[in-house]
Amino acid sequence: MDFDFSEEEEAFRKDVQQFLSENLLSEDRRGDNFEKEWNQKLVEKKWIGFSWPESEGGCGGTLAEQFILKEELSKAHAPDIGQDFMGLSWVGPALIRHGNDEQKKRFLPDLLNNKSLWCTGYSEPDIGSDLASAKTRAVLNGDEYVVNGAKIWTTLAHKAEWIFMLVSTNPDAPTRYQGLTCLLLPMNSEGIETHPIPNLIGEHHFNQVFFTDVKVPVGNRLGEEGEGWKVVMGALANERSGISEATVLERKVDALKKLASSSNKNGKPASEDAEVRRKIARFETIVSSMRLNGMRNLTKQLRGEHAGAETSVNKLMRGYLEIPLYDMAMGLLGSAANTYED
Repeated sequence: MDFDFSEEEEAFRKDVQQFLSENLLSEDRRGDNFEKEWNQKLVEKKWIGFSWPESEGGCGGTLAEQFILKEELSKAHAPDIGQDFMGLSWVGPALIRHGNDEQKKRFLPDLLNNKSLWCTGYSEPDIGSDLASAKTRAVLNGDEYVVNGAKIWTTLAHKAEWIFMLVSTNPDAPTRYQGLTCLLLPMNSEGIETHPIPNLIGEHHFNQVFFTDVKVPVGNRLGEEGEGWKVVMGALANERSGISEATVLERKVDALKKLASSSNKNGKPASEDAEVRRKIARFETIVSSMRLNGMRNLTKQLRGEHAGAETSVNKLMRGYLEIPLYDMAMGLLGSAANTYED
């Protein structure tokens, strides 16, 4: 793997850094409208959908440049690109790969201009994340599907306008993978009910969504019937193919190091304690390995190779690391952890 970028790519990095220095406010100066105004600037730069083809409304940038863009934004603690993370991460790329012209014209412009909000219907109450065992049924009736079933842990379903959804259209298919289809449903469809799942401190991100005789036009099917597994796996690989998980954790480790420097342990700064230093060093080592894994995946993409199961490693490692990271932060804060706002 080559760790060096070309002269043109490094010149693009400088352009990004210059843009950030001129436009990105420090976190303590960001008002209520900051993210909206920030994303409008990204729309004008065509940095939302950066690597999407120009023919689809994107910037047509290279994957290496997109890597640099996201890396510099993360270093500067800039907000995520665009307001619709799920729509931009996998719905848009899936539409580009599998959508027809009508679907692309209908959905891509709103994604690129911060005018849409998608949620994702994968997990189900009885099967968890074993997506191939999806039981939510979609039965073809003339020129529309009739959908019945439920999805769970659906992030932002209470706010989303559309759901990118995996359903079973043929439970008798030779393999369970062949009986799955991807549908695009408006969340205000008759027969959809969204029930909140608040977490232990009352925050509401997740939901359980019920579908009762929901009618979906065949024109809202993404890809052919029975191709849902291919559509969804390609979308997930796109989500996990970069360094997003590593950059999120890099921010968290930096915050943890600052917290250790400002906390006391046995009368001394916690950052001088050998055990604290060992733990932080271990976190940094694992995050560095995640970054290298992200670069390995980028290298495969640049060579035109398909991403494999290794794209899920960083997703897994983020979940593995976040609990001990937060646990250590709670320990450093002590009793103040009960009232700490960040």
